[in-house]
Amino acid sequence: MPMDQKSEPAVVGLDPGEADADCVRRTLAGDTRAFDRLVERYQRRVLGVAYRLLGNAQDAADAAQEVFLRAFRSLSSLEEPRRFAGWLTRIACNLALNYRRGRRSGVSLSVDEGDTGLNDGAVPPALVEVSHDPTLTEEVRHAIERAIARLPEKQRMSLVLFALEGLSHKEVAEILDCGIEAVKWNVFQARKKLKDDLAEYLTE
Repeated sequence: MPMDQKSEPAVVGLDPGEADADCVRRTLAGDTRAFDRLVERYQRRVLGVAYRLLGNAQDAADAAQEVFLRAFRSLSSLEEPRRFAGWLTRIACNLALNYRRGRRSGVSLSVDEGDTGLNDGAVPPALVEVSHDPTLTEEVRHAIERAIARLPEKQRMSLVLFALEGLSHKEVAEILDCGIEAVKWNVFQARKKLKDDLAEYLTE
């Protein structure tokens, strides 16, 4: 099932969950083109998660291919087809963590108290944003990668999915199989730790 193969247009008029479920049902019925539509729909997310957890483009591409192969082979085990997106992202996270050869930069270190639901005043909001800034030195990039790599697994995954992939707290909670408040806490703690670890590189 080539990842760049063209397929029929997606079903029109369905919400994302139902559209995914329709593709899952069609795939299980033997229509492999329906799975191609799922690949097209989620290839960017899977690649993004893999790259941010691995820090290497080739490793991420290899991991993404394996993610979709595993998903295709295990599709019949998916009990709730509407939750295909979360199920697939969980596979991507687990597989990428198994590779674990590096980490990538690109994360906001600001802690928004309103966003996390916490209010201990420990970290001021809007401190700094580190992204694909070509002016960053290799020293800074490596420092960021090392700081992310040192984060506990749940904090790292929560931060990647919420702050980088733009998923909601609820979506991250479903993927990581934990409560929404746990996701908020993990993101908050991850940003605090990155701020502390990278203090010498940050400017107010």
